[in-house]
Amino acid sequence: MKKQRLIIDFTAVDRYPEITYDFKMIIRSAILETLKYEEFPYPARVSVTFCDNAYIHKLNKKYRNVDRPTDVLSFPMYDGGDFDPVECKECAELGDIVLSLERAKVQAAEIGHSFEREAAFLAIHSTLHLLGYDHERSPEDEEAQCSRQRAIVERVEFPEPNK
Repeated sequence: MKKQRLIIDFTAVDRYPEITYDFKMIIRSAILETLKYEEFPYPARVSVTFCDNAYIHKLNKKYRNVDRPTDVLSFPMYDGGDFDPVECKECAELGDIVLSLERAKVQAAEIGHSFEREAAFLAIHSTLHLLGYDHERSPEDEEAQCSRQRAIVERVEFPEPNK
């Protein structure tokens, strides 16, 4: 199998101690495993922005007209995953992922797994949106997306928890 090329532009809207090199590599692994699982045929570039609830709330209100924070937002470059092979040959610009670290921490605690696992799950969820899945418009996509997310997160390697 051909090695998937992936470029990620990481940014943060503030300083967050949890954004370590290892944390970025977990997010990278989650996105890469999603592309492999989906057999995405092109080199890819993704932007990932880490933020708090206040920042993602503003984006959610502006772009989705939803007046509350959310865990992750996806801004795909291609509508419905309709990738142009000519455009994508060198590198497919998939789009932007905006992830609320504040919300990810709360959800991880509620679910009972690690913050890193929750952030990886959200990165997978968002990457599937960048590839064209839209659970909000299609029940079939929701079922397929949930199934894929569960399978992909199992492929991501997480560091051993500190004891």
